[in-house]
Amino acid sequence: MQRVNVLSIQRISAEDRAKIEAVDPAIALTDAGGWYDGEIRETWPAFTTARYLSPGATGSGTREERDRLLAEAEVILGGWPFPLDLRARASRLKWFHQRPAGASNLLLGDLWGSRVVVTTSRGSGNTLAMAEYAMAGILHFAKGLHRAAVDRDAGVFDHRTYRPLLLEGKTACVVGAGGIGLDVGRLCAALGMRVVGTRRHPHPDQPLPPGFSELGGAGDLDRFLPESDFVVICCQWTPETTRLFDKDRFAAMKAGSVLINVARGEIVDEEALADALQRDHLRGAALDVYVGEFEHTPRSRLWSDPRVLITPHISSVSDQDRHGAINLFCDNLRAYLEGAPLRNVIDWERGY
Repeated sequence: MQRVNVLSIQRISAEDRAKIEAVDPAIALTDAGGWYDGEIRETWPAFTTARYLSPGATGSGTREERDRLLAEAEVILGGWPFPLDLRARASRLKWFHQRPAGASNLLLGDLWGSRVVVTTSRGSGNTLAMAEYAMAGILHFAKGLHRAAVDRDAGVFDHRTYRPLLLEGKTACVVGAGGIGLDVGRLCAALGMRVVGTRRHPHPDQPLPPGFSELGGAGDLDRFLPESDFVVICCQWTPETTRLFDKDRFAAMKAGSVLINVARGEIVDEEALADALQRDHLRGAALDVYVGEFEHTPRSRLWSDPRVLITPHISSVSDQDRHGAINLFCDNLRAYLEGAPLRNVIDWERGY
């Protein structure tokens, strides 16, 4: 078989390298993880590079050497952030796989909308860790724990403001019952909650996923919101889901309900969320993501509200790395060599 040049522009472990090389002798793998850090630092917002690049990282090799690696690559394994002009410099590129699950990560670069086949690690990330984060957000507000910091700052307890809820029998709505959402539903059900959910293409002829009592399409969201005590956003960010939660959706949500977002900030109209909190329509919101999270800190109207818990996109992080991106990449690499269809190919019109 003809040699296949595979370039990794994200750091990989020796174990991952061995997995990739073991797929087929035809694979010629080049590990250039960190080589492009200097370019990324010059072209991405400082807020992003401070978060995702090692301090002082300036990359490796000359510009000519980095260009040559891209120009020779037939397959590229990448992460986030990445060189924004990658497609223009990789003339032989046929397939790009990104380790993160979200297709929207690629919106800023020149790969988006190109003829290059692009796949993601959708469904193979640390989904259980993210589901546990969602449960933590649910419990945080269900038990009134957000009031503890308020009372500490005031130096006095206001017992009546806690208003703890019993989760058993409450309804959780999972928006986007994919890899993350399925784990969220399973954990909610384990606590005795009724679980409903939506996904873009439900299969009514198939059994319901574990823990779910009902699974509908996108059009069922408005039917579920008025009866849901907790709403957990797990869906992909696409043109269709941009500001999916606007003032009308917040008005439709059950009074005293809680919003959890572990997907992307752009799915929520943050002004509408702040307004819903201001009029006490919602009990609280736990946000692991927010609009512009890779460029600046959260808007003060939300960050200063004790009913809003905001974290810096850490829901997928844990002491155990169960990310399956490399295994998925290796499965797809075998399929690529055999001329078979790849999993998780981005549909540019659909947005994921």
